[in-house]
Amino acid sequence: MRYNHVMRWVVFALMVISGGAVAQERRPSHCIAIADAAPGIEYLHKAGWQDPVPEYSVRISYVAHASFLIQTQGGLNAVTDFTGFIGGASLIPDVVTMNHAHGTHWTEYPDPAIPHVLEGWGVFGEGIEHHLDLDEMLVRNVSTDIRSVYGGVEERGNSIFVFEVAGLCIGHLGHLHHIPSDAQFAALGRLDVVMAAVDGGTTMPLPEMITVLKRLKSSVIIPMHWFSDYSLDRFLTDIRADFPVERDGVSEFTVSLRSLPERPTVVVLEPQYLIELE
Repeated sequence: MRYNHVMRWVVFALMVISGGAVAQERRPSHCIAIADAAPGIEYLHKAGWQDPVPEYSVRISYVAHASFLIQTQGGLNAVTDFTGFIGGASLIPDVVTMNHAHGTHWTEYPDPAIPHVLEGWGVFGEGIEHHLDLDEMLVRNVSTDIRSVYGGVEERGNSIFVFEVAGLCIGHLGHLHHIPSDAQFAALGRLDVVMAAVDGGTTMPLPEMITVLKRLKSSVIIPMHWFSDYSLDRFLTDIRADFPVERDGVSEFTVSLRSLPERPTVVVLEPQYLIELE
């Protein structure tokens, strides 16, 4: 563990020394490496979604339900579980991901101006595979099963999307309905940040979701897909025995490889549609 910690800092030091690299070049991620993070560095909480993203960092804004805006230093914008509406802002994302368990996770009519629209499903039961390299960001997916609207199970009908950017691996579990298999956990690798549905029923029971989160050991856990303060509080009550909880009333935060907490931490973001501030 100490060896991985040292190696991770060596990689970061080399990136700082080679500061002449263009901003759009993707920093190496560490999806497969399990390592401690640097202590004593706080999150940068007070930046708005329109502000520049600091060097070697990623900004994550909770838009609504299961939709998050992920922004890079070089100006890439990705939206998860895109429904076609992210607020009054005129932002056209570079990439959107979708899942089709329910209409609140996808749209049949994404704006044709969006360059990359990634559906989390394919032909019924066959799933789909994505490996989108945008230089600064790599987007890939791991398929899981969902309960079919026609009854039974749709194999490979949901996608866990993984965004590799700024040396971080950011995972969005989508409409996860079961504990992933060993092979699926292996395909995910080490997720530094994970967005997890905590409704406790529509996706999966809370004890099972907490089992998933304990196995992932992600440094930052962001609850999503909670329908009321009651369902969110239920999750927070159950998980506090294992992970500390941070809730500052903000809708976005900026994170870097250096600012990951020392131990897995639940960071609660408040959903807020995007509006443009003059």
